[in-house]
Amino acid sequence: MLEVALLGTGGMMPLPNRWLTAMMARYNGSNILIDCGEGSQIALKELGWSPKPIDIICFTHYHADHISGLPGMLLTMGNAERTEPLTIIGPRGLLKVVSSLRIIAPELPFDISLIEIQDNFQTFEFDGFRIEAFRVNHNVICYGYNLIIERKPKFDVERAKALNIPVTLWNPLQKGNTVSFEGKEYTPDRVLMGERKGLKVTYCTDSRPTDFIVENAKGADLFICEGMYGEPDKKEKAKEHKHMTFYEAAEMARDAGVRELWLTHYSPSLPKPDLYKKETREIFKNTVISRDGQCTDLMFED
Repeated sequence: MLEVALLGTGGMMPLPNRWLTAMMARYNGSNILIDCGEGSQIALKELGWSPKPIDIICFTHYHADHISGLPGMLLTMGNAERTEPLTIIGPRGLLKVVSSLRIIAPELPFDISLIEIQDNFQTFEFDGFRIEAFRVNHNVICYGYNLIIERKPKFDVERAKALNIPVTLWNPLQKGNTVSFEGKEYTPDRVLMGERKGLKVTYCTDSRPTDFIVENAKGADLFICEGMYGEPDKKEKAKEHKHMTFYEAAEMARDAGVRELWLTHYSPSLPKPDLYKKETREIFKNTVISRDGQCTDLMFED
């Protein structure tokens, strides 16, 4: 199971009832935070989740509404007596930006590993999942992210028994390893069944629509995408500031064949995004006008 929560859905500035855009995911003991704007700590608290176990923080870009909450988040993690190392991933310039912000958070009881994204597409492997960063089209260097959990083929116990494969070899075979035992070689294809569908979450904010986003969002179980403006007459403003309308996000969700779209990163001038739900769902039926604290549990298919 993969737990996903939007901590906030606001863009540019926090509002009394809307924190800035950030997403947190939890899987098998790992905690991943994408973006950390002002108010992210409070949003976590409201959700009942703790910042202490965050293992990885990914930044889409370095505008203040996406990163200004980092110093406070680091201090809170430190005050919770965290000692485990933290990994931070972001576009080029990460070292300079984080070092500058840490002037007000200089002493921490844990190490921080900084990884700068170097290419238009880059993959980062972790224990049990991977993160893919892909370049989007904003007025500064900006990336979207895929969080992908692949599922290993199911081990066929009955076939293993029929082949008289010793139980002690089952574990390495299930992991895909070829093993030798008493002069015989056993290959995983003899006991592993077909591929099983994993889970995929795509997160994209602060961008114009691009084919590269659609390509990377293909088949996502959940596509979290900015919808800065819901008003139909704001398309030119979206183009000018390199943002997206509800309708453009819905078109990408449709073209990418995702299961569900969560809109986020609303303009402060958009107090009631629900007003544009009907028109957006005419483009992509499974559109959710997200709210702060929006949560879901993504389950593996049997």
